[in-house]
Amino acid sequence: MRVLLVGAGGVGTAVTRIAARRDFLTHMVVADYDLARAEAAVGALREHGDRFSARRLDASDEDAVRQVLAEENCDALLNATDPRFVMPLFNAARAAGTHYLDMAMSLSAPHVTRPYEMCGVKLGDAQFEQADAWERSGRLALVGMGVEPGLSDVFARYAADELFDDIEEIGVRDGADLAVEGYDFAPSFSIWTTIEECLNPPVVYEKDRGWFTTAPFSEPEVFDFPEGIGPVECVNVEHEEVLLIPRWIDARRVTFKYGLGDDFIAKLKTLHELGLDSTEKVTVPSATGPVEVSPRDVVAACLPDPATLGDRMTGKTCAGTWVKGTKDGSPREVYLYHVVDNQWSMREYGSQAVVWQTAVNPVVALELVASGAWSGSGILGPEALPPRPFLDLLTAYGSPWGLREEG
Repeated sequence: MRVLLVGAGGVGTAVTRIAARRDFLTHMVVADYDLARAEAAVGALREHGDRFSARRLDASDEDAVRQVLAEENCDALLNATDPRFVMPLFNAARAAGTHYLDMAMSLSAPHVTRPYEMCGVKLGDAQFEQADAWERSGRLALVGMGVEPGLSDVFARYAADELFDDIEEIGVRDGADLAVEGYDFAPSFSIWTTIEECLNPPVVYEKDRGWFTTAPFSEPEVFDFPEGIGPVECVNVEHEEVLLIPRWIDARRVTFKYGLGDDFIAKLKTLHELGLDSTEKVTVPSATGPVEVSPRDVVAACLPDPATLGDRMTGKTCAGTWVKGTKDGSPREVYLYHVVDNQWSMREYGSQAVVWQTAVNPVVALELVASGAWSGSGILGPEALPPRPFLDLLTAYGSPWGLREEG
């Protein structure tokens, strides 16, 4: 399989390090707006011969992306950029006749008058508007194929297929005990994306009500995470699983809650109150005259790059899916989970735990598509495909998953 990887940041670089060890990949073009980043990712893989090459590419330039896909004879485009660039990359892949995978879906917009009650534009709406066109193309757009969304959706499918007869609730629960030495505030994932998902109105799904929204950081609960992480307070956050899972799995309620912590929430609220979460550009003075910048981009530029924090980071991160329902007439409650220890991911791959955990899942998915174990056309979420081949291959990658009976 020949793949165009767009985005050579922390997750993209981790993708290259994971894919380099797998035989299904014949060539990967690593593309980034910053050619030096793409070249650095490729340069670290010299022992793998000429299977990787670097190119400069503007992810917002749909025609340029389509041209690269054609020139490089790519079978698939893997989007490892932030959600601002989903639509041009998504459109370019369809125009070029290639498969498409992403780890975050097209952006949402809150309801104009009732943002904390009703959905406006939902995550992924812009993509699903093209479902018929993708179906006619005969190509697969596998959306939300990271860890959350992604592996969490695979867990939901596995639970529905093998563990439950009837599902009351599917709740994705994410928590960690990661710490970064030397920093009072150093997010382990893209602050741009974190601000987007944490300050937007969270979406909840209920079968008799459909999708609706609540206030940010609502419905706090303490969830006990496995493998020594322990209890972490989790709150509602906008996330793709809530929009994807109900499309293919019958559940009466679907939620997503993230373990943020009081200090992190307080900082996000302060950014919002100061307008520093905005993506609208403002004019500021500079040595060469007035320039336009986005406040959120300034915040991101002032914080350390999450990809560089691995050497200072300790602890584990856990992604998982809690499911409650019945099996054979009896109540059942389980938590399916995947834990990555930062010490292990740094030792084995040189990537910090959060970006490695995100990156491994689309590589597994690409291998399944290459082998034919996963196939289809149109726009599909991970829960639309058989879960067992994915979970077995994830284990074969040296990163097993777990299942904990609750109660």
